[in-house]
Amino acid sequence: MIEMYVAAIALDARNGHPIVMLNDRSKRRTLPIWIGAYEATAIGRALDNSSKPERPMTHDLLLNVITGLGYVVDRVEINELSANTYFATIRLRVEDKRVEADKAIDARPSDAIALALRADAPIFVSAQVVLDGTIPADSDKDEEEAEEFKKFVDGLKASDFKASGGGPTE
Repeated sequence: MIEMYVAAIALDARNGHPIVMLNDRSKRRTLPIWIGAYEATAIGRALDNSSKPERPMTHDLLLNVITGLGYVVDRVEINELSANTYFATIRLRVEDKRVEADKAIDARPSDAIALALRADAPIFVSAQVVLDGTIPADSDKDEEEAEEFKKFVDGLKASDFKASGGGPTE
């Protein structure tokens, strides 16, 4: 699992649908997830702590229920991408360490992300989802590293590879 964070809420230029953009900590990969307008508003409100509603919104209510039952949101995992649909799990941990009663709750990624932001819980993405769903966020850095690697490979000579014993050398 790779920890990611919400970098922004954007709008798809083609159709105006909201997209939540998750970045890895190195800011090298971005995972765009198309979401609904309500979820975009909920995530945007969580990102902008200055706009607290007078009454709890749905994700605030969910967090209140979770904590009222003695759990904390341990983390959120976006763990699958199938047929252009992302799947997520909200991992709950019981606050009383003497009790082993952790829970995994199936959720839409947008709801899981909105809840994670309110609970100040980390967002993790499976390696396979990162591989299948992310796009480069820093193509200049990617090109620079590819060029450095190419120079390294071009500079290699056969004599750089010496047998280290145990196997045939010819």
